[in-house]
Amino acid sequence: MNAPATTELPVVVIGAGPTGLAAAAHLVERGIEPLVVEAGPAAGTAVREWAHVRLFSTWGELTDPAAEKLLAPTGWTRPDPSAYPSGGDWAERYLQPLADALGERVRTSARVTGVSRAGRDRIVDADRDTQPFVVHVTHTDGAEERILARAVIDASGTWTTPGPAGGSGLPALGEHAAADRVTYRVPDLDDPAVRARYAGRRTAVIGSGASAFTALAGLAALAEADDGTGTKAVWILRRGISGATFGGGTADRLPARGALGLAAKAAVDKGHADAVTGFRTGAIERDGDGRLVLVGEDGRRLEPVDEVLVLTGFRPDLSFLSEIRLGLDERLQAPLRLAPLIDPNQHSCGTVRPHGHRELSHPEQGVYLVGMKSYGRAPTFLALTGYEQARSVAAAIAGDLEAADRTELTLPETGVCGGTGLFDAPEADRADGGGCCAPTPRLVPLGAPAATTAPAGQASPDGCCGS
Repeated sequence: MNAPATTELPVVVIGAGPTGLAAAAHLVERGIEPLVVEAGPAAGTAVREWAHVRLFSTWGELTDPAAEKLLAPTGWTRPDPSAYPSGGDWAERYLQPLADALGERVRTSARVTGVSRAGRDRIVDADRDTQPFVVHVTHTDGAEERILARAVIDASGTWTTPGPAGGSGLPALGEHAAADRVTYRVPDLDDPAVRARYAGRRTAVIGSGASAFTALAGLAALAEADDGTGTKAVWILRRGISGATFGGGTADRLPARGALGLAAKAAVDKGHADAVTGFRTGAIERDGDGRLVLVGEDGRRLEPVDEVLVLTGFRPDLSFLSEIRLGLDERLQAPLRLAPLIDPNQHSCGTVRPHGHRELSHPEQGVYLVGMKSYGRAPTFLALTGYEQARSVAAAIAGDLEAADRTELTLPETGVCGGTGLFDAPEADRADGGGCCAPTPRLVPLGAPAATTAPAGQASPDGCCGS
């Protein structure tokens, strides 16, 4: 625990998103003063950037108990727990009121640029654990600030660092040069300007998760609208198609997520999208008309497209933690003890068991990565998990290890992944004989069922995510 000299200092929470604000609420409940530092202009800045997207979790799974207690005296009304909010609803009806209730404990337009120990860079051992943390902050007007803290909770998320189009984890050659035609977010097709950008155009969608489903369904709906004639999607998958490509369907205990996959399949089955399987993007080039040509790492070239949506997940920004001694898994960039519990090769959202301060701890005592950032590159995070993390970490900082070690969360099971979702090799190459097939790269009309594809909404026998 922190030395007595530091206990009067605040706990700096990086990020005023759902988990960061929950952490602040739990700290307040324990009589510990938090200071939330948010890079954006308002609470939930990242959530506001996907305000048009509807969550697949209900309101009952999106609010934190300690936060609700803090909100109660303000006259806040709890939304219908069975309803599904959009990102905009979440920000306006919960995150902003919570930030308002925290008051001056939340500072916006302030970006954390570095975290260290006061007077100690990462190589100095002497008296390290007795020194407070020093957090460097830059404000939008250019002013810089140095804040001392008893502990640091990094809930900054991963939104600002989306994955690239390149199949090797690096940007494809030409990806940056094509920035005017490449987007890393699900487009808001209700926005007239955005709608005009994609209407009647051919768009490549790179990715295999809920964001890709949302984009495919949206583009298919646009294709059926009066102003969207000629709209076409090309779905780029690094693996093959199986019965579980579209998620868990009716087997998903998060019904809205299962329905999203089924809706995407129903939409593309009408012929508004084709899929290119087994394709890893190596380069993005322009043809003579300025359209984009995706070139595979194997040299194959696809037909030109007008736009590219890169929806390949996110990764943590660890740059401002370079002076902190972190213990991170070499693959997922998640805390070492947490990584095996969230490995997407083995787990989906609902099969990750609740965890807390011990799984989130690092060699640097008093630093915690929570929320989506704690999952590194794993896509299996749920808001409820972040709230439980916040509760446990706040209890640990307060010295209440009994509460910190207690489990106070039951997650919904999900049928999305059966444990092999990120495995690329063909079935014959797998040591355990199960898993995902990776057929020869080909263009597949999604409406044409393959012999090995299970009925919509049912997982294939091997449980493969297959996307």
